[in-house]
Amino acid sequence: MIKTKTHAFYVCFCFLVGLSACKNNSETIQAEPVKKAFDQTSTWVLLNKTDAIKDGNTYSWDFEVEHPIIYNIQALFENEFPESTTSAKVHVDDQEIEEPFQESYVTYNDQMVSEFNETIKFSKTGKHVLTIETDADFKQIRIIPNFRNPLGSGEHQEAWLKMHESPEKQAALDWFKEAKFGMFIHWGLYSQAGGMWKGTKINNSPIAGPKVAEWLMHAFQIPREDYAELAKTFNPDKSFAQNIAKLAKEAGMKYVVITSKHHDGFALFDSKSSEYDMVDATPYKADAVKELYEACLNEGLDFGVYYSHGNDWNEGGDGNYGNVKKVNDSLGIFTHPSGKNLWDPSENTHAAYYETKAYPQIKELLALLPKLRLIWFDGEGFTTEEQAFRFYKMVYETNPNVLVNRRVGWDFGDYLDAGDNKIPSANETIDKYWETCGTTNNSWGYKVYDEDWKSTEELLYYFVDIMSKGGNYLLNIGPDGVGHVPEASAKGLRDMGAWIKINREAVYGTSRWKIPNEGQEETLLDGTGHRASKGFKKTFTSKDFWFTAKENNVYAISLVPASNKILIRSLNKTHGEVKKVRVLGSDKDVEWNQTDLGLEVNLNGIESSENGFVIETSL
Repeated sequence: MIKTKTHAFYVCFCFLVGLSACKNNSETIQAEPVKKAFDQTSTWVLLNKTDAIKDGNTYSWDFEVEHPIIYNIQALFENEFPESTTSAKVHVDDQEIEEPFQESYVTYNDQMVSEFNETIKFSKTGKHVLTIETDADFKQIRIIPNFRNPLGSGEHQEAWLKMHESPEKQAALDWFKEAKFGMFIHWGLYSQAGGMWKGTKINNSPIAGPKVAEWLMHAFQIPREDYAELAKTFNPDKSFAQNIAKLAKEAGMKYVVITSKHHDGFALFDSKSSEYDMVDATPYKADAVKELYEACLNEGLDFGVYYSHGNDWNEGGDGNYGNVKKVNDSLGIFTHPSGKNLWDPSENTHAAYYETKAYPQIKELLALLPKLRLIWFDGEGFTTEEQAFRFYKMVYETNPNVLVNRRVGWDFGDYLDAGDNKIPSANETIDKYWETCGTTNNSWGYKVYDEDWKSTEELLYYFVDIMSKGGNYLLNIGPDGVGHVPEASAKGLRDMGAWIKINREAVYGTSRWKIPNEGQEETLLDGTGHRASKGFKKTFTSKDFWFTAKENNVYAISLVPASNKILIRSLNKTHGEVKKVRVLGSDKDVEWNQTDLGLEVNLNGIESSENGFVIETSL
């Protein structure tokens, strides 16, 4: 004990002497600033009951939002939790939530939290008003960023912006905006199973989570060793690369993006960082990504790779779930296990997986594919802000011409995606160029029993709607285990290609006009499950038009065959004087007249596709 005290005194004495020396030399030596850990609660809005304007059992607050994203609303209780029948009615601006309180979490200091199931979306920064009507004795209302929209410290924002605004990145974005239409390919070990495991359809799995075919391992919680057996029989047709590149070309697509590694951790390229790949683990013994890359370049197509950095069910541990959950539990925040391997995680940590596999494989892909156009990251969920920035910086420093998508994490992407099979509203404010990725049926990977193929009319509608709002369409195919594309999927793409061949001037290099469309009310595509359950029931008429623009030309796109006279109301005299009118794909002159009501065009005698026509106007 005496020895310990003496040692402690000596340490304290040395510390004080050192502190004095630092003070005396402060003019010549600057102490390094202490890096303060980012506190995620700094992005919360906390509304105390004692600060509310009270009127009976109604409480109101004015507050400000700095980040217009999706938030969760929580009520905090310090003493007794209300009975399960007690409810609350919450108004935020023009949005309303009415739900009973539920004991969602208990914080580290024993305060009880009730989180409402419905979320609130703020579309703008600035002042807002929240009102809650309840008899419950709450302490505080908390407005917390939804787990899908993590807000960071901003520490790397300046460095990221400098790279993002570089001439190389901006030139790459110019190419991307010109391209408009690309092919997405979900292909891997799961393609052999076709959405089935031991005779059971993936949709019949009792385990919660996505029921798309590439999530097979997750949906049945297949042990890593059992799932890896699929590699022993993965032996695709040697002509798969040429066939797929040719199909993309015929479809009018300008770029192709393939799953170089999906969540299951299996790489379609020859990796030096893992033997769980196409060359080392399959009888194919060749680099499928390199083969497709070369086939696409030969067809004049640009090339990108999808890479699941956040999820790796084979070598990624628990996907950082345990570490995130510890912090969230202390704050009373739900930790969504979205896509993490919690049934048979590898023994290494998620951080170690990044160091030994994910970072090295990204470098391998950049070296393997020198003309790579983009990397489509995915599964970012519990990727930290530092890790996401490191991925972006690594790509930029290796090849600054390569674009990085939003899902690298923490808003470090060069462009946004609207979501899987999601199309934003024309009224939404989007601060970066964007893309929608979509499917030709209801799965991304090959699902043998999914025959709900989207018609050519439906696919063209989504494409035209996306273009009119200023985005790109990345349309997916799911080849089977030997690399064959289902014929119904291929036919839809070829039909789109035939339409694009005629109307290419209204597609490539165009941008959003001041009016996106007229006639047809927009139907927002709200995810893969939404389309699967609701189907497609739209009908189009000669009064429905979508618009794109390029230089001084405006293109009015119709999805019905040309017949008789049409009136395009948005092209009236108030929006500019029309100098010239023609129908794309036709060499016949047309009669037209611009009035205050719109542009009248006589289409009698004009032949067009059954999938519609395009009027080009020069203003």
